[in-house]
Amino acid sequence: MARYKDAVCRQCRRIGEKLFLKGERCYSPRCAVEKRRRPPGNSNPRRRRPSDWAIQLKEKQKARWTYGILERQFRRYFEMARESSGATGDNLIQVLESRLDNVVYRLSFSESRKQGRQLVNHGHFTVNGGRMDIPSYLVKPGDVIEWKRAGNNGSNPEYIEILTDGLPKRPVPSWLRLDVPNLSGEIVTAPHVSEVNTNIEARLIVEFYSK
Repeated sequence: MARYKDAVCRQCRRIGEKLFLKGERCYSPRCAVEKRRRPPGNSNPRRRRPSDWAIQLKEKQKARWTYGILERQFRRYFEMARESSGATGDNLIQVLESRLDNVVYRLSFSESRKQGRQLVNHGHFTVNGGRMDIPSYLVKPGDVIEWKRAGNNGSNPEYIEILTDGLPKRPVPSWLRLDVPNLSGEIVTAPHVSEVNTNIEARLIVEFYSK
């Protein structure tokens, strides 16, 4: 599958704000947005008022890059949200938040969504007791996500202990329940849009695809 392989900090600089794609580095002075606020490229950008279409495109790209999704899959999520009852924008955010790699990130099991996607791909998590290695798997209320135990004694490798040291590292949304001793999390309800702190204007994305 195609993947963006360039420096992810360029995406933050292109948008002009932090997308928190590199975990703890985004909170430090080493963040590229803090050090270089200009968009990537050698030429000086012309100052002009962006069109409505450009604003909508930027918001769509922000959502895609935040969750690490390619265009075809993102469009599929939008169609899924549009066919569901309720506001299309809120439905879209709920679908994106329901991805397994995002849930792993929200539970503080990974430093970033990209790292969460890699951990899921390598089969380090189970869903309802069964091994799950599909980052795009959409969780449902009642699902239990747990680190896969290793060894005959059920102990975890050292790198898991390092990743999970000091849980929770970030506030856990109310629609998730974190069980620190067992290194597991449960989906209590569907994601609450009001708790999503990505600053994504879903309304602009709906307008972009509605043209």
